[in-house]
Amino acid sequence: MAQIAILSASASLIPFNSGGCGGGAKQLSKSLQLCSSRRYTTSTTTTSSPSLTTTRFRSKRLGKFDFWARAAASHGSLGEVDERTLPDNKPSDSDPAPPAMKGKSRLFTIGLVTAWYSSNIGVLLLNKYLLSNYGFKYPIFLTMCHMTACSLLSYIAIAWMKMVPMQTIRSRVQFLKITALSLVFCVSVVFGNISLRYLPVSFNQAIGATTPFFTAVFAYFITLKREAWLTYLTLVPVVTGVIIASGGEPSFHLFGFLICIAATAARALKSVLQGILLSSEGEKLNSMNLLLYMAPIAVVFLLPATLIMEDNVVGITLALARDDVKIIWYLLFNSALAYFVNLTNFLVTKHTSALTLQVLGNAKGAVAVVVSILIFRNPVSVTGMMGYSLTVFGVILYSEAKKRSK
Repeated sequence: MAQIAILSASASLIPFNSGGCGGGAKQLSKSLQLCSSRRYTTSTTTTSSPSLTTTRFRSKRLGKFDFWARAAASHGSLGEVDERTLPDNKPSDSDPAPPAMKGKSRLFTIGLVTAWYSSNIGVLLLNKYLLSNYGFKYPIFLTMCHMTACSLLSYIAIAWMKMVPMQTIRSRVQFLKITALSLVFCVSVVFGNISLRYLPVSFNQAIGATTPFFTAVFAYFITLKREAWLTYLTLVPVVTGVIIASGGEPSFHLFGFLICIAATAARALKSVLQGILLSSEGEKLNSMNLLLYMAPIAVVFLLPATLIMEDNVVGITLALARDDVKIIWYLLFNSALAYFVNLTNFLVTKHTSALTLQVLGNAKGAVAVVVSILIFRNPVSVTGMMGYSLTVFGVILYSEAKKRSK
């Protein structure tokens, strides 16, 4: 990296004798003149000659300027900590990264995205298989298994493996806020799993794509936040697409439809409440630590609900295991997969930009629809697919409008 050598700032180039007052003053005067005459003298070349040695360093002022300049240059990379913006001796942005390092970074990102897609789509399809095709009709117990696995694996990842620093709950008020979020989170997950008993995955994803609509509605009424008129206009195709898809859905089920709408609304409500309740700097938690605290609280909520609404579910599950031991492995694998959905989502958010995450999120629903149709062979109509496509198009427009309004 080309370094700037400011000769006037190097004390080693100008000897100073402090032995006598007069001599020291003269020497100081000469030194100041020399510094002034060479104030802007710079060197950007290097030499191997021992007789032409120049002291090279960075002044404090230059270091600060270089830090902010590199920080501004890397501002476009959101969602990750760019170590090149730290004011130390790391290489500057002008230095090209080695091709091998770029290749490894690209492969790592591709692996993360693949794991994110696989875990998201995998847990969705396995939930559908268990609750609909296999005949395991206990969505609350299934959700409790998910939350139990998230509790245990989150603790292992944070407390033992140190994947992220552990953040602590600092007050009773913060704990109550997290408890409220856990309750809404439970409702959204349980209702989403219940809807899978009655609706195909393709239609479930079409309804779930309306989350931005409910987010805008809740933000309007709860926080009184007003968006630009263009942002609200983009929500029209989002809602219209679901209406069209509902009319053309061969497997439409009214109860499943209403439950899925409720799940989508609850998911949007959690997002809005999280922005309100955990908005102060002292209360903000990253997604991994938030899951660490929310999951055990969710288990506390789900356990009595399971015992009351799904009577003797443990005994029924054990009876099923005697006939087919695979049900135990299904539940264990599905529960672990539910945690990896959260883990990979955190990692992808950290290692990709906001725009990349937005594009990948929009494409993920479409991939899930295609895979589910290929696996479960559920009937689809042209009208239903056109409606879903219109909804996804509306979500893309909404994201773009939000980005421009900022």
